[in-house]
Amino acid sequence: MAVAAVGRGASCNAAARDLGCATSTVVSAVRRYREDGRGALRDRREGNGQRKVDERFRERLARVLVGTPEDWGWCRPTWTRELLCLELERRGLPQVSVATMGRALTWLGARRKAARPIVECPWPAWKRRRRLYELKCLHAHKPPEEPVLHVDEVDIHLNPKVGHDWCLPGQRRVMVTPGNNQKRFLAGALNVRTGKLTWVEGKSKASDLFIQLLWRLAGEYRRARRIHLVLDNAAVHTSQKTRKALAQLGGRIVLHFLPPYCPQGNRIERVWLDLHANVTRNHRCRTMDQLMVRVHAYLNARNAQRSACPSLRRADLRRAS
Repeated sequence: MAVAAVGRGASCNAAARDLGCATSTVVSAVRRYREDGRGALRDRREGNGQRKVDERFRERLARVLVGTPEDWGWCRPTWTRELLCLELERRGLPQVSVATMGRALTWLGARRKAARPIVECPWPAWKRRRRLYELKCLHAHKPPEEPVLHVDEVDIHLNPKVGHDWCLPGQRRVMVTPGNNQKRFLAGALNVRTGKLTWVEGKSKASDLFIQLLWRLAGEYRRARRIHLVLDNAAVHTSQKTRKALAQLGGRIVLHFLPPYCPQGNRIERVWLDLHANVTRNHRCRTMDQLMVRVHAYLNARNAQRSACPSLRRADLRRAS
């Protein structure tokens, strides 16, 4: 097509612009045609042999990416394309270029991501699995008059959490932070069966905040014989003040503790992640009161619409305030 365009009188630059290729590609094709005729325009890649990046290559690459370089004997904690080329070559696969490795990673859908730091549970694996299974059975076998709720606390910061957002090329979101950070705390309880969230607000994450939630739950679930709470091992859940409050409630509220450092077993953690994604990330509230109006509006809309991302407008915020 490039040779035909030039033969019709177009320049190499115009032909390259129309075909969406580099000018050097058009120049090279025209030169080959003038030197060796039509046969020189045949695809010369047919003599390259078998493709290097085949299904076997991609399968081995995916298996390598499951681990870290240190798992496979390299003295480096993170992967680079060059190191992946060396590792696959060491495994008997063909040598490829860095660009080819990049295309193979794109085909797999692999992306560079930041690591997520966690604290490992100190319990043996069998003990942790058994405890999580017992809590799972608690949900399955308790009658409706004994609701099971997942409880946790969350921090709300006036300084916004920084997150990703869609932008046009050359643009970037700018957030003016208040500077002096302020905090508010929520203690919430998620009913696993109905999806209803109950929460209270406080200025400190102390035992009083958790006790306030206990009395709120006792009032909302008056007809419940017992209220089962699944929660972590925070000090406010086992303090002396908390034990006195539980005794005053006559044993109606029963606490079931998760294994240490197992947030994945607490379903309310997902609610707090959605709260940050919909309210606190990249927010532009200048005062804590403005931010808390949005927090309460989101949680109320979540209860009403039973959606992790409820539809909210400014009118809803004015009604909430």
